[in-house]
Amino acid sequence: MVTPGRRAALAALEASERGRRLDLALTHAARGLDPRERRFAHELAYGTARLRGRLDWLIARHLRRGLVRLDPRVRTLLRLGAYQLLHMAVPDYAAVSQVVEMASRHARGLLNAVLRAVARDGEDPALFPDQAADPAGWLASWGAHPRWLIDRWLARWSVEEVSELVRLDNEQPPLTLLPLAGTGEDAIARLAAAGIAAWPLPGTASLAVEPGTDPARALDALRVAIVQDPGASLVVAYAAPDPGAAVADLCAAPGGKALALAAAGSPVLAADRSLARLRLLRMNVARTGLPVALVVARAEQPPIRHAPVVLLDVPCTGTGTLRRHPDARWRLTPEHPAALARVQERMLEGAASVVPAGGLLVYSTCTLEPEENQERVDAFLERHPEFRSEPTDAVDPTHIDVAGRLAVLPWKTGFDGAFAARLRRASA
Repeated sequence: MVTPGRRAALAALEASERGRRLDLALTHAARGLDPRERRFAHELAYGTARLRGRLDWLIARHLRRGLVRLDPRVRTLLRLGAYQLLHMAVPDYAAVSQVVEMASRHARGLLNAVLRAVARDGEDPALFPDQAADPAGWLASWGAHPRWLIDRWLARWSVEEVSELVRLDNEQPPLTLLPLAGTGEDAIARLAAAGIAAWPLPGTASLAVEPGTDPARALDALRVAIVQDPGASLVVAYAAPDPGAAVADLCAAPGGKALALAAAGSPVLAADRSLARLRLLRMNVARTGLPVALVVARAEQPPIRHAPVVLLDVPCTGTGTLRRHPDARWRLTPEHPAALARVQERMLEGAASVVPAGGLLVYSTCTLEPEENQERVDAFLERHPEFRSEPTDAVDPTHIDVAGRLAVLPWKTGFDGAFAARLRRASA
């Protein structure tokens, strides 16, 4: 009988193939599983998504007509089986037999033969393009990233930088917390009292927590804190609103930045077009007791007339956070950066319309792509001479680019990628 964790991983990956986010798909598929099976399903689904390109390379060696022509379920089952064989402590016979049992009868012979061949050959780097002679081929196959994305990055950065970015993308992300009350030392002491080791991350207000810690347990120990990568926390630090200044966060969900701004002393209006995503923020507002008001609204049509500080954390390709959302790399296409840039343009226009004279507009993303970052800000400033860039010394200068904008690069920091620009409207 197939284990529930394997069935949940298959269901989540199939839903992801149809366009649903893997985290949401897995939450639904793993509902009702006991903790052990849920952990197994999470590792299997996320690991398979993360290393899909590498697994596909190894599988395709044993297929006459390649992966593309396979039935989608057979393709997903081959990936699930290969990941178990190569990256999980699962006996070969169990990995193969369980996957075969989930297939239709006519596909079982193929699955059995290919997976046994994958198990026999292993994951020898010699089976992949030569790293020195064909770095792009190596990074796309062994590095498990779409070739177009690798080519795009190599056009801007060195092979060494892109290799480190790819390596980080293929690691399980660490658990980092942002305490929202008290000092970092106090938070470390409270975590230690709960049996959880934590340590500060230099240049940030964030704490790294020992691997394997249950996030809910850590939050229970701190009470007023959030799970947030330091890259996102640096956006809030860089925003640096005047003490007590009200902030309108126009793309707020899931709400980490809104909560951090409120904890720093700003009353916050958190707006988002998604009621479902705002529900999670509502739960965290109730848990922390921070002053955040919620409203369903689109950034293109803000629900206010003006606000002294407007934060616009726009939807983006998210290429700075692929280690947290490994399925996203396979959904992106070369057309996405330009398409999202058009969405970001409209949101910027909406946000700018409610920034009063002397007010501050903070534009931010979690992508590494210039069309969505530097180019969007430059184009906005060209259209709006009443705004000017206003750098700040609120964050470590190593995170600031030559234009005075926040540019958190994963291979330099180990953090998620992030970008932000502070744009001040001229006083009347």
